[in-house]
Amino acid sequence: MRILLLGKVGQVGFELLRTLAPLGEVVAVDQPELNFLDLARIGDLVRRESPNVIVNAVAYTAVDKAETDASLCRAINATAPGFLAAEAKKANALLVHYSTDYVYPGNKTTPYTEEDATGPLAEYGRTKLEGDQLIQGSGANYLIFRTAWVYGARGANFLRTMLRLAKEKPELPVVSDQFGAPTWSRMVAEATAQAIAKASADPTRYSGVYHLTAAGQTSWYEFTEAIFDLFNPQPRPRLIPIKADQYPTPAKRPANSVLSNDKFARTFGLRLPGWRHQLELVAGEVLSDQIRM
Repeated sequence: MRILLLGKVGQVGFELLRTLAPLGEVVAVDQPELNFLDLARIGDLVRRESPNVIVNAVAYTAVDKAETDASLCRAINATAPGFLAAEAKKANALLVHYSTDYVYPGNKTTPYTEEDATGPLAEYGRTKLEGDQLIQGSGANYLIFRTAWVYGARGANFLRTMLRLAKEKPELPVVSDQFGAPTWSRMVAEATAQAIAKASADPTRYSGVYHLTAAGQTSWYEFTEAIFDLFNPQPRPRLIPIKADQYPTPAKRPANSVLSNDKFARTFGLRLPGWRHQLELVAGEVLSDQIRM
């Protein structure tokens, strides 16, 4: 199998470099060697490499900044994926793309399924949904994985932000009425590789949208409590639970970001571990690295 990976230095892309390697030859690119706004060069790259699978781990994820940077956000999250899908169809390649819980309005009281109506609340979600729709309408074979609350031991994410703030502030207000399933980037990458291995035998059969998150659910406040319990920052800040409307942001977030993973489990025979277990694995790895240093 020949795999073209776009976005090799991002949270998920970094992990994909390792998890995709056993499947075949991986050609991985990122900025600055490739400008993701240069569609002509992307097209040349696809034609030159002739991949069996294209994995797009590139996204504009600055949710609040997207409200005033809509054109760039749309170019990366919608226009480029739509173009990639068209190129994938020409190359008879399977396109793997990552989407988000932000395509849903968050007003359900139960986990969202892939059949639920979308209704993004902010520009980031709107552009991601537009990208999903362009891929779906392209005629290409695709796997769209909608994930949520992705974090890891590297990059910019909630885990690293909370650990940084723990060193700076004696008190931390954290939102307690938004719910989701924190998902380790490595778990997303490992599940992706296994799904590709299965789907590559019959891409048309497996083509579709799937939710891919950790099992269970929690709030940002409870997630922060678990982070501090496992990583034990000293001194430990006092956490203050607050409502989302007490912490206004330029972009509105869904109150319920919990996604049902049943379709992914039925199709690929896989379920990601619970969010707390994933966090324990990350903490164990990080603390082991610190000891070795």
